[in-house]
Amino acid sequence: MNSKVSIVVPAFNEERLLPGSLACIQAASAAFGDAGWQTELIVCDNNSTDRTAEIAAAAGARVVFEPINQIGRARNAGAAQATGDWLLFVDADSYPTRELFADVVTAIQGGRCLAGGSTVRIELKGLAYDLGLGWWNCVSRTLRWAAGSFIFCETAAFREIGGFTETLYAAEEINLFRRLKRLARRKRKSIVILHDHPLLTSHRKAHLYSPREMLRFWLRTVITGGRTLRSSKESFPWYDGRR
Repeated sequence: MNSKVSIVVPAFNEERLLPGSLACIQAASAAFGDAGWQTELIVCDNNSTDRTAEIAAAAGARVVFEPINQIGRARNAGAAQATGDWLLFVDADSYPTRELFADVVTAIQGGRCLAGGSTVRIELKGLAYDLGLGWWNCVSRTLRWAAGSFIFCETAAFREIGGFTETLYAAEEINLFRRLKRLARRKRKSIVILHDHPLLTSHRKAHLYSPREMLRFWLRTVITGGRTLRSSKESFPWYDGRR
């Protein structure tokens, strides 16, 4: 089966971490080449004020611009320009490996996979981090919700359900996978969460925001029934510009 994978990277003021992320993505893409597949790399500059677009272009990526600062819109803008049979969304502060991309190939070649993601890891040690990450990875595998930092999906399926919602500024990946799961049931396909080679992603929020700030955000989210997720101001850990 010959396929083409469009790798979409949403990026807002990511000049510090983007070079390392793109280097990992390009090295990991050898796994697609091993399968005889084509790839394209698209970076969506989400209204950055730094050198994000310049760095992406220098790395050989096709650069797309999205003026409204919202990660769902950025992913959708990149996907709209994609020409691949499959979409692979990787965040600009994440570092996939060749082994993880090879796992994606295996899942797709199985023939039943509609979409999927990966468990994640960070390079921070401590009970709180271990418990938090372990909880998320368990939820992800049980409910088949992919972390937004790594999502792959059949392009036709992504377009059929309308892509990422643009009503949410956070947790948009959960909304996406709820809809993908319904589509997968209708098409008798599967959603997979890969776990043999977890995605390494940035732990910068642990340095930029105190546990009290994050706890206050999530408590407010629960109390308001998710209202905070519909505002860039309320979803400050993603949109206040701290990098």
